[in-house]
Amino acid sequence: MRDRYSRMLQTRGVAAVEELVILAGIWAAVSAYTVHFAALHPDLALSNLIVGIALAGLGLCMSMAPERSQDLNFVALVGGVWLIISPWVVARNADTGAIVSNVITGACVCLFALTAGGLLMSKTRKTG
Repeated sequence: MRDRYSRMLQTRGVAAVEELVILAGIWAAVSAYTVHFAALHPDLALSNLIVGIALAGLGLCMSMAPERSQDLNFVALVGGVWLIISPWVVARNADTGAIVSNVITGACVCLFALTAGGLLMSKTRKTG
């Protein structure tokens, strides 16, 4: 029981970072309607909605079992990179609001995924 509790406390910081992925995913899903580029770029709005829901679900799964989420951090990193490049890939002439929103959100998701991965790697290095 003591070992299980200590393992749970070690992954607490990782779960906190993964909860930030949930928030970033929710923001990505609603950003097209908040920043008001859904009408001008419906394809980009749909892309953000799909990736945002996927990131929020992924972050939820990762925060529930952070010790088993090392491989999922890579998927979150890919989602963050897609958010960064999608204004130029999906909507070829996106406006400034769409570009800034996607780049900042994607950069935050990438940072959170790399931070969680680093925390998990340092945890396994200490224990294993």
